[in-house]
Amino acid sequence: MLVRPASSSIVSSIRSATPRTLFTLPDLSSLSPFYDPGNNSEEPQTYNEKKILPYRPSELYRVVSDVSSYPTFVPFCTGARILKPLRPSLAGPRSSVAPQPSTMEAELTVGFLSFKESYTSTVKCLPNTSVQAIASSSTPLFKSLSTTWTFQPVSHHPRRPIKGPLLPKGQSHTRHSSTTTSISPKDDITPTKDPDSPPTLVTLDLSFAFANPVHAAVSAAFFGQVSKMMVKAFEERCFEVYGPGYR
Repeated sequence: MLVRPASSSIVSSIRSATPRTLFTLPDLSSLSPFYDPGNNSEEPQTYNEKKILPYRPSELYRVVSDVSSYPTFVPFCTGARILKPLRPSLAGPRSSVAPQPSTMEAELTVGFLSFKESYTSTVKCLPNTSVQAIASSSTPLFKSLSTTWTFQPVSHHPRRPIKGPLLPKGQSHTRHSSTTTSISPKDDITPTKDPDSPPTLVTLDLSFAFANPVHAAVSAAFFGQVSKMMVKAFEERCFEVYGPGYR
């Protein structure tokens, strides 16, 4: 008895029903010495830093909004290029006209350890009040990155002479939340009526999530210090630009 060969339609249906196994690269993040199985790289890491500095809000705002100067003093920032410049506000620091927020686009290059990457951020500036930078979603380095500086004039007594930059005291921090401050609970930090009087309460809120799990694992080891380092860097920059500040 002769066996007839299977028709082409039957063969193709058998092939389509057979699952194909594709070769995939393994997740190498577990091989990193910084790997922490409890660290969820999908969850943004957030850090907060607060400090009273002996400068006017307008002075601190000018330093923070000067993005093109970041490579000279900001930790891990190796390059900065303004893509769309910021339109200056017509309202001065003591003007009765309420300042309006304005935006600019900047390309920043960051480098740490063997990593180096450039990304574009939209920087929203509210004169003498806040500076917020949000990275574009198209950046290959971060899933999300947001940096927000706020400046609030406060009454802080006693005001002591300042001879140099005030260095923040290190405190413990958790993986996803860190708050350090040089403000004593007994300090009077009530807002003042003058919108541009020293000293100023500076608040930095930093939130980021790396796209690469290896980068996320490495960041968990030492990025808890980043917000503290950034505040210190801007404080030293203010001392360099304005001097020791107000008593």
